[in-house]
Amino acid sequence: MIKKITLILLVIINVNSFAQDKTLKVWPNGAPNDNGMKEPEEKYDGVRVRNVSEAEMYVYLPEKENNTGAAVVICPGGGYVIEAMDHEGYDMAKWLASKGVAGIVLKYRLPYGNHEVPSTDAKRAVRIVRKNAAEWGINPEKIGIAGSSAGGHLASTVGTHFDYGNKKSNDAIEQISCRPDFMLLLYPVITLREAFGHMGSRVNLIGEGHDWKMISEYSNEMQVTPETPPTFFILADDDGAVPPRNSIEFYLAMKENGVPAELHIFKDGGHGFGMYKQDLPVNQWPELFYSWLKAQKIID
Repeated sequence: MIKKITLILLVIINVNSFAQDKTLKVWPNGAPNDNGMKEPEEKYDGVRVRNVSEAEMYVYLPEKENNTGAAVVICPGGGYVIEAMDHEGYDMAKWLASKGVAGIVLKYRLPYGNHEVPSTDAKRAVRIVRKNAAEWGINPEKIGIAGSSAGGHLASTVGTHFDYGNKKSNDAIEQISCRPDFMLLLYPVITLREAFGHMGSRVNLIGEGHDWKMISEYSNEMQVTPETPPTFFILADDDGAVPPRNSIEFYLAMKENGVPAELHIFKDGGHGFGMYKQDLPVNQWPELFYSWLKAQKIID
């Protein structure tokens, strides 16, 4: 028992030794769209945020001798009304950096009536990482996106609504592809359909009503193609907030389109477990993901 506790403490100390390297504004010259938020950004419970009207990226780079060349843009969850920046953001980035993978936490603008705002930020974040890949020691063909809960919806939106860049744009960054090379989805919201969707996230993203065109557009299980990136899913069977069927439908659509995927459903864990919050088997997920990255030849 003492040896186990010592090992856990060493892991925590090792992960916490990774400090944030850079903070970047996603739109230093102003975003192309607006969420209308006029209230000042507010933090509570430590690092959870609401009233987000300016997107930022927090970059955690691995040590050079441990660098795999891979990177992950991380989208924290929070029902499109807050963002849980700690256990679904910074903690994940630090762990990734400890494993030789750059972790980039995205504080995206929340929609507040403009459904395009979060995905505009997330796509831009992927482009920015590609633009800076050489400087940051990243392989531009090994850039993934991760998301938890509603952040998983955002990540899977980028993974199904990406583009390869607008070569006619006057903005050099917009000429770069925003397609992620892989996805990591933790207990994600995937659908906006009423049968098994998370209605809070739906209302916060697209508003009240039953606009089927909008619902289907953001029901990402309906948007999978053979070009959708390979995906790793982590779920808990007892998730009472976002039914596992969200991920199962997405997984099945990926199989129909020949896209590699791996799905783990743990018996216990509930919703929102993030990184190392419980003494449960679900805490195995980071190492399982690391093994998957190796199996996919994303890292050596």
